[in-house]
Amino acid sequence: MDIKEIYDLFKKHPTICTDTREIIKGSIFISLKGEKFNGNKYALKAIKEGCSYAIIDEKEYDINHNTILVHNALKILQDLATYHRNQLNIPLIGITGTNGKTTSKELIKTILSSELNCYATEGNLNNHIGVPLSILKINKQHKIAVIEMGANHQKEIDFLCNIAQPTYGIITNVGSAHLEGFGSTQAIIDTKKELYEFINCSKGHLFVNADDELLLSLSNGTMRTTYGKSGDVTGLITDITPLISIKYNNKIIKSHLIGEFQFSNILLAICIGNYFNISNQNISKSIENYIPTNNRSQIVETKKNTLILDAYNANPSSMKAMLNSFSNQKYKNKLCILGDMLELGEESKKEHLNIIKLTNELKLDCLFVGEIFHNLTKNSFKDKIDLVKYIQKKNIQKKMILLKGSRKISLEELINIL
Repeated sequence: MDIKEIYDLFKKHPTICTDTREIIKGSIFISLKGEKFNGNKYALKAIKEGCSYAIIDEKEYDINHNTILVHNALKILQDLATYHRNQLNIPLIGITGTNGKTTSKELIKTILSSELNCYATEGNLNNHIGVPLSILKINKQHKIAVIEMGANHQKEIDFLCNIAQPTYGIITNVGSAHLEGFGSTQAIIDTKKELYEFINCSKGHLFVNADDELLLSLSNGTMRTTYGKSGDVTGLITDITPLISIKYNNKIIKSHLIGEFQFSNILLAICIGNYFNISNQNISKSIENYIPTNNRSQIVETKKNTLILDAYNANPSSMKAMLNSFSNQKYKNKLCILGDMLELGEESKKEHLNIIKLTNELKLDCLFVGEIFHNLTKNSFKDKIDLVKYIQKKNIQKKMILLKGSRKISLEELINIL
C-alpha cells in the first residue's frame, strides 16, 4: 500500500493514535518503536479497542485484515504528514529556538485565535514524532497553523521543515542547551539556522528579534519583519514586579508572565498578530488573558510563600535570564532553589560553575539540588529527599522563592512543603 492509498484511508479516519492508553474510536493506530517499547505488540489490542486500522512494520503481527504492513511505521507517519501538508493551502509558522518556544507559540496562538481558526502544536510535541502528529491534526477548518520544532542534534530542524514546510519562520533565540547532542554552541547556531535557510529557499517570511544581532545577521537576505526595542514593531517594558507589563501602541498591556526576558516573546506575538491584521484590541486582550501553565513561569501562592515555578526545564541561557530577572524583583526576602541543568555534556561543570558565580554576583540566597551542583558548591543537596528534610526543618515562610531546574529534577514536587 503506497502513501496515497494510506492517505485515502486517513481522509476517512482522520485521527492518528500511537498509544493504546489513548485510543479514539475509528482512528488509525501507528505502531511506533523505541528503546523500551514496540508498538507492533499492541496493534491487535488497538483494533479490538476501537481503531479502524493499525499500521505495523513487523510481519509476525500482520494477523488481522485491519493491519497494514509497511517497511517502517515511523517513516509512514512522517510521509503521511508531509502528504497531508501538501493538501493544505494555509500559512504555517515554524518556530524554534533555545528558550521561549512554547510560551511564544501559546501567545501567538492566543492572539491569532481571537480572529482566525488557528491550530498550534499541543504541549511540546516538537520532535520527529510530535511534528508529524501535529501536522496531521490540522484540518480544512483551520486558516493558519503554528508548529513548534525542537532539536538536540544537527540537521533535525531541516528534517522537520521538510515535513511541516513552513511558510513563515521564527527563531526565538540561540543559547546553550542539549550540548551533549550538539557538541558545541556553533552546532546549535547552525541547526537553528536551518529554519531560516528553508524559509529563504522557499521565498517565505521571517519574524526576527531586532535586539538580537546574531539573528539579524543570520536572517540577512530573507524577507523579514523585525520586533523589539527597535525594529518594525516596537515596545517598552513598564513594570516587572512581579509580572511584566509593556507599552505598545501607546497602551499598557499587563501580562501574567514573569521575567524581563518575556518582553521579546510578547513583542514577537504582537508582531505576528499585527502582520496578520489582528486588531490591536484583540492583541492586547489576548496577552492580558493568557495565563502560563505546565510549570513555565507560573506564580503560585501558598499559605507560606510566593513561588515562581519555572521547573519545566533549564539550560544555561534560560537560567541566567531568570536569575537576572529575579534579582531585579522588588522583594526583600528572596530565595532561589536551583536544580541541575542536564544534557550539557563536557560543558556541564563549567556551565554550573558559571551559574554559581552569577548567583554570588547577584547576591542571591540560594539552595542547590542535584548531583552536579552538590559536587561544586555548599548549600547544596544531592537529591530532593535531603532538600525536603532541610526545608521542613527550617520552616521557610514569607519569601518569594524561585524554583528552576531541568525536568528530571521535578522541583514542582516542592510546592506542597513551601
